[in-house]
Amino acid sequence: MATGRERESPPRSGGVPGVVDRGLYALFARHAEDGHARDRRRFRAANRPGSFDRYLVRVYGLSWLVGTLAATLALVAALLVPPATLDAALAGTPLAATVPVRLGVAAVAGSLVGLLAKAATVRAGGLRLRWAATARRSDIERTLPGAVRYLRALATGSDDRERMLRKVAERDAYGETGVAFERVLSRAALSGSLDAALRETARDTPSRDLLSPFLLKFREHASQGSEALGSYLRMESRMLSHRQDRARQRAGDFLELLAELFIVLLVLPALLVVVLTVVSVLAPGLSTPIPTPVGTTTPRAVAVYGAAAFALLVGAGAAALVADLRPAAQAAPSYERPGGLATLASVGSNPASAAVAFLPVGLLAAAGLFAVGAAPENAVLLGYAAYGIPVGLVAVRRARRDDAKDRELKDFVHAVAGRMSLGRPFPAAVAAVAEEVDNGALQSDVADLAFTLSLTSAGGEGDTRRAALERFTDAVGTPLAAQTTGLVTGALDVGGEAEEVFDALQQEVGRLHHARKSLRSSMLVYVAVGWTTALLIVGIVLAVNAHVLDGFAQLSSVSGTSGGVAIDPRAVDIERDRRRFYVVTQATMLACGWFAGVASRDRYEALLHSGALVVVCYLTFSVAGMGP
Repeated sequence: MATGRERESPPRSGGVPGVVDRGLYALFARHAEDGHARDRRRFRAANRPGSFDRYLVRVYGLSWLVGTLAATLALVAALLVPPATLDAALAGTPLAATVPVRLGVAAVAGSLVGLLAKAATVRAGGLRLRWAATARRSDIERTLPGAVRYLRALATGSDDRERMLRKVAERDAYGETGVAFERVLSRAALSGSLDAALRETARDTPSRDLLSPFLLKFREHASQGSEALGSYLRMESRMLSHRQDRARQRAGDFLELLAELFIVLLVLPALLVVVLTVVSVLAPGLSTPIPTPVGTTTPRAVAVYGAAAFALLVGAGAAALVADLRPAAQAAPSYERPGGLATLASVGSNPASAAVAFLPVGLLAAAGLFAVGAAPENAVLLGYAAYGIPVGLVAVRRARRDDAKDRELKDFVHAVAGRMSLGRPFPAAVAAVAEEVDNGALQSDVADLAFTLSLTSAGGEGDTRRAALERFTDAVGTPLAAQTTGLVTGALDVGGEAEEVFDALQQEVGRLHHARKSLRSSMLVYVAVGWTTALLIVGIVLAVNAHVLDGFAQLSSVSGTSGGVAIDPRAVDIERDRRRFYVVTQATMLACGWFAGVASRDRYEALLHSGALVVVCYLTFSVAGMGP
């Protein structure tokens, strides 16, 4: 939202959209000057295309359309109200049933609803900008530390500010920080002044605490020379890393609280079912039939199956929160499924392909179990396990392979940096590492990189070297490789000393690898929490089945012949109640599996843990003779 008060010229684009925009501008352009300064600032912070005035007149046009439709619907609904109802609402006014009164009431109701809908639409337009600006700020705070470390590596070979910012903007890994740098470059191209572009972007960014001061200080130190800029970037990268560590610590503390809450909430459904079983013996009203559109049920059945649904919601919500709290730099990779027959060829190594290929297996398993007479819930649950366990195993296999490559990548970078410190050029250092060092899972990739770089050194073309490194990154295929190898490519392109670049790369790889190992170790605690909670619930339910249900069944059978308290003989049905206990327990198994799997790695491993817990629960109940 600019501080200037000048009004933007009407849009001159052709076609129907242009005509509509010009009409809206003529009708509502005055609103751009009345009370929308905050929305104007949010529009700039959200980095939306086009102009704020155009956005605002479209919002007002939409608000009139929504308000008119809402008023019309409210008017029709008010006219359809029976006269007797209107008469009662107006406290017996003699003229309540007359047409003029009915029209007047309908008009008033329609006008109020229309005005409220119009105001709500305008408000929603402002909230949309606020949410977009908040999302950009969060993304900038997440990606700025990595971008600053990249700038630090670039500064070893160049003090060209525009070239350095362009290298960051070209990499997708830096998200909204890269978008902000691209905006700086675009403004500099239009105005001819990079300093002015840096000031304007610092003014407009939603990250007032991080990116805004960084851009201003970057401008200041860059004008003082390359040494001052490099020193500032080193200091800033350390400060941002400390800030990231504190944020990670806060997320860890919140995750501990989440795990404790998760345990409590998942124990509640099973305890609720036990309590209902006990109370229903003395409260026959819980077994009163209730007719519904899909059949007859009871309050107790509604509560039991509602508890199962609650357990599933808790598990899904907890898994989503764990995924959101995980640091983005250590997030699990997003696998892309190749098209056509390549999907089948990559089933053993790509979880995304396995998720598609094993879907028919799960459906056939469920259909087969149902056809041979298995209970419907067992058919669905075991079909889910038949699908989820193979997909999860593929994900674990791929994750272990990626972990092995990441370990070797750290050692490979260390070995190359050591040889370059002895004076060897980059291609020769890579060739020596490929011949002299056992690179384990990276051996073939390193050999391919050494061969390609030998062609590069012969040709002497920087583009070939960059292509070789990008090919190496794609071949390794891990997030760590994608986050680090691009640093080498960009820094060498701007003329950085290879030895200094690999020294920075060695520090970055070591930092990311250590952070990933620390996160993995800390998250294993929550995997244990998920499994322990699941097994605890299984034990509780089995104990209730073995002792409580049988005792109440015997008590209800003799209550009619005794002179004591009368107990409804329909309150306890061992087969029915065991089936309900089983359903609630299996819902808890799914919830615990989702939580444990996402805490371990990702949604694919969540399929493995939940499917394995479903099988464990089924076998335990079957061996105990308490399954459906």
